[in-house]
Amino acid sequence: MGSYSASPPPEVLPPDGATAPPPPRPRRRWVSAPATYLLVGINSAVFLLMVLRGVSMWNPTVDQLMHWGADRSSNVLIYGQWWRIVTAMFVHVGIIHIATNMWCLWNLGLLAEPLMDWYGLLAVYILTGAAGNLLSTGYNWFRPLHDGGAIIFPAGAGASGAVFGIAGALIVLLKSKRLPIPEYELKRLRRSVIYFAAFNLLIGISVNFGSGFTGVMIDNSAHIGGCLCGLLFAVPLVPRIGSPRGEFKTRMRLAIASIVILLVLFGFYVAHIPPPQG
Repeated sequence: MGSYSASPPPEVLPPDGATAPPPPRPRRRWVSAPATYLLVGINSAVFLLMVLRGVSMWNPTVDQLMHWGADRSSNVLIYGQWWRIVTAMFVHVGIIHIATNMWCLWNLGLLAEPLMDWYGLLAVYILTGAAGNLLSTGYNWFRPLHDGGAIIFPAGAGASGAVFGIAGALIVLLKSKRLPIPEYELKRLRRSVIYFAAFNLLIGISVNFGSGFTGVMIDNSAHIGGCLCGLLFAVPLVPRIGSPRGEFKTRMRLAIASIVILLVLFGFYVAHIPPPQG
């Protein structure tokens, strides 16, 4: 995504007889982005535990994914397993799936966390991931797959809905004029995030278009839901850099409360979608 390095300030010499203050200790990177490290660590730990418990590293079965918390419309809407809306964003379908998702989460998280603080990044990950999974649940319930006379509800898993949510939030936050970054650099960063979201969405659509029922399926509804939720989440926010701390906290609380209310209302709507007809 690129980074920006400001020129160092000119050295200030101490007055005669005074001792120069010691140079500041460089901050460890994990201290400046703890939520990014935490989220990558949790996802990686879940995948490692799955593999250690006998789940295939390359091609886990649907039953294995469901056992570890994947999302499926029938489980949520018939059996009331709403917790899958959250757990599914920490379950991945093989090592390539988690590797690509964690690479995207790492890069977008390191860019977003300084703008919204650690709790903001955790909130946007959980809420936008839930939004993506809710939209996926509703879409697959309304338009399930059919194999002969049987109705098939595909299982969904992965952090990509939340990753798209972080990208959506960045698209809004990187428009701020308060950030101490040259305008051309802000435009470049924002353009790269937009290209990331658009390119990956197009890949998902093209893969699904030619996959039929037996190929690899990408959950584009989760991607779209996550990205739209991320855009909405960031609207009330002012990035932490360059804004008063109190104002930032107030706007963050407003953003979280607004999205929680919207998700509850949308979940209530999804729960009342009529069942599909065979």
